[in-house]
Amino acid sequence: MNSKPNYQPSFAEFVILMAMMTSIIALSIDAMLPALPQIGNDLGVLEANNNQLILSLLFLGLAVGQLVYGPISDSVGRKRPIYVGFVLFVSGCLLSMFSHNFTLMLVGRLLQGIGVAGPRAVSTAMIRDKFEGEGMAKVMSYIMTVFILVPMLAPSYGQMILAFSNWRWIFASYIVLAVSTMTWFALRQPETLNLEQRKPFSMKRILRAAKEVITHRIAISYTLSAGLVSGAFLGYLNSSQQIFQAQYGLGQRFPLFFAIVALSLGGASFVNAQLVMRFGMKRLAHVALRGLAILSFLALAMSLLQGGNPPFWQVMTYFMTAFFCVGILFGNLNAIAMQPLGHIAGIGSAIVGSFSTFISVPIGTYIGLSYNGTVTPMILGLTILSVLTLGVLWWAEGAKRSLQAKA
Repeated sequence: MNSKPNYQPSFAEFVILMAMMTSIIALSIDAMLPALPQIGNDLGVLEANNNQLILSLLFLGLAVGQLVYGPISDSVGRKRPIYVGFVLFVSGCLLSMFSHNFTLMLVGRLLQGIGVAGPRAVSTAMIRDKFEGEGMAKVMSYIMTVFILVPMLAPSYGQMILAFSNWRWIFASYIVLAVSTMTWFALRQPETLNLEQRKPFSMKRILRAAKEVITHRIAISYTLSAGLVSGAFLGYLNSSQQIFQAQYGLGQRFPLFFAIVALSLGGASFVNAQLVMRFGMKRLAHVALRGLAILSFLALAMSLLQGGNPPFWQVMTYFMTAFFCVGILFGNLNAIAMQPLGHIAGIGSAIVGSFSTFISVPIGTYIGLSYNGTVTPMILGLTILSVLTLGVLWWAEGAKRSLQAKA
């Protein structure tokens, strides 16, 4: 399967395939949102906030899995670890599909996360094999634009399945998608890591690469920034079903408004793809982050003055503008973190992805579990995290400022 074929997929096919590989994560999260109350009731969950663990455990598995797939892909090539990931993901889906208690559901979700980490981490390494710098940021932004269609449609997809059957069939549909995508990938995508570029698998090399990432000021600071921003987004995902359906009583209209926010996020990724070659990744990231911090401060004041229950149009206006900024940040922060790691792309993408996810999971889980019937905890989390990220990026550029001052 690693022999070089005599064809190369077009740029468009490559982008769509990579987007499909990563969109399984979004589908595994967002299609579950309308089903959370039903799953909780069927599996005996007493506290509604605990249903959010169905989302958080997948992210935890994603964080763990990425540490494994990246280093292995540097040794055996990119394709085989992806196949293993798909098999584990399908196994986790079967476990969740036939679960009869909440613990077994969470174990299945953890296994799904570990499995989907393969396509997620290794596809990033494949992109880095083919592109770098602003070119990689452009590809990542296009992928995010395609990828964002999934969270736009996923809640409606999950709700449609619930209208005709029960939540277990959502997991069955994941299995069909995973098998279809793996088949497409196997038949159409050539290996991107040549034999002469591969490195023997060893713990020493992994630890050396991890040390390089952790001690590289730009790589580690932008990884940390990506984790903080992702934590804010996970907090929104965890809270969204309760905010839209319980707090604002949208009922079956929840997927529509969730899709509108997702469209804003996807639109930002498309805009970023058009602008990044002209203005550069760092400039766009800094502007978007400042915008997010200012918007969040204003929204927090609005929420506090109105008892945590501002009019829905105000909340939607904030969500759409804030997550437009987040959409700009997503593609750029990861691309900047990966920029100095081209020579260790597999391990580099694993450490960047895993470390940022390990940061985001407890943050997003805490924000979600803090939901108290108002939007204040979520907006407060976004405010604090955007300010912290500004501080991290200020530190990241500190060495550059010092050199300029000496000059």
